Amino acid sequence: MSSTVNTGHTDLRAFWRDLPREGKWLLSTTAIQLLGRGLTLPFTIIYLHEIKGVSLDLAGTLMAWIAVIGVVATGPGGWATDRFGARVVSVFGSACNMAGLFVLAFAHTVPFFFLAMSLIGISGITWPAFNSLIAAIVSGPARQTYFGISFALVNLGIGVGGLISGAFIDVHRPSTFTTIYVLDALAMLIPIGLLLGPLRHVRTQVEPTQQAAGARTSYLSIVRTPAMKWLLLLTFLGSFVGYGQIEAGFSAYSREIGEVSTRVIGWAFAVNTVVIVVAQMLVLRRIAGHRRTRVLLVMAVVWACAWTLLGSSGLLPASAYAVFAVIAFHFVFGFGETLLQPTIPAITNDLAPDHLRGRFNAISSGAFQAGAVAGPVAAGFLLRHHWNLQYIVVLLVGCAAMAWSALALERRISLQVNGIVPPIKDPGVVGDGAVHSV
Repeated sequence: MSSTVNTGHTDLRAFWRDLPREGKWLLSTTAIQLLGRGLTLPFTIIYLHEIKGVSLDLAGTLMAWIAVIGVVATGPGGWATDRFGARVVSVFGSACNMAGLFVLAFAHTVPFFFLAMSLIGISGITWPAFNSLIAAIVSGPARQTYFGISFALVNLGIGVGGLISGAFIDVHRPSTFTTIYVLDALAMLIPIGLLLGPLRHVRTQVEPTQQAAGARTSYLSIVRTPAMKWLLLLTFLGSFVGYGQIEAGFSAYSREIGEVSTRVIGWAFAVNTVVIVVAQMLVLRRIAGHRRTRVLLVMAVVWACAWTLLGSSGLLPASAYAVFAVIAFHFVFGFGETLLQPTIPAITNDLAPDHLRGRFNAISSGAFQAGAVAGPVAAGFLLRHHWNLQYIVVLLVGCAAMAWSALALERRISLQVNGIVPPIKDPGVVGDGAVHSV
């Protein structure tokens, strides 16, 4: 396994200096990798409906199918990560994503669209695998810094990609859509090249310690540990209240209730990207040395303020205030994201024994994907029935539940896992003890 860094520095130059070569390769290419994703992310529904003639209902089903396949794939993906290594699983997932995007670029029939979405869904196993890879390279408090900086770079790549494709594509020229999906597919050559080249020596699979060797290592035994139960609930709620609403509930509420233009919604997403890119390093400096669960508590309050702002846009629809409220929502929401993204992955990987890291990240990914599926469904049901106030109330209750879950999690994890002091190399424990036999 490559060398690791165990530093609490949040100064960017110090962090970069202490980062192992493999970590520098990964981090320096993150924005470029996600540039391709940014080219296509805002326009898939438009591509399917207006270019390929797929009905909106079916297009929505195809988009949801990606998340469904992603949930199903996380279990085998986590096991494979622990058994064969994160590098092998990441190469396989990236290749599936490339194949799916190529199929989507040239498909004309529904079966081929489902094939494309299935392949893209399978590629979701790269998320837990990459988190395991990062945890093998970077240890201690520096993990929190790495996850935060990586998240900012992801948003930078997606944001720039969206700006480029927005200026390039034209619904009257279908070939422009084909081009961006081909470019997104070719962008997968970057992670594949890294994993087969500079990162080929990174090893994530390890033998369990003598104490852990006799314990059950099933997913059920991991989920049953007290700390993991609360962490998964927190992850699910974060996805349900947050990311599961952004492409569905936020846009629908802004258009139907706030009555703002699509251009305003575009500005709001741009503000979100700018906030994350600009604020992430500042946030990392401020949260260093603080309990991660308290950071998540603050994040829940911040998101509650964001949803209250969006809800208020319905008080004066189609007004200057509605425009302000919609844009301000993404400003505040983006700040909350900078608190969430460095903390939950760091807690997950500090909880996980090295030999189970793939499964821990897979379970976390599954909880996130489940929230991403449930969020749009709940939003569609509530807003379709014109339960606008109830929609905002549900999200505020979700934020309160996140705060409660964070405090419950705090009582079940060690100070080391909570980011107070540097963790020992491999505690092999989950919350109050080892992965329990069942």
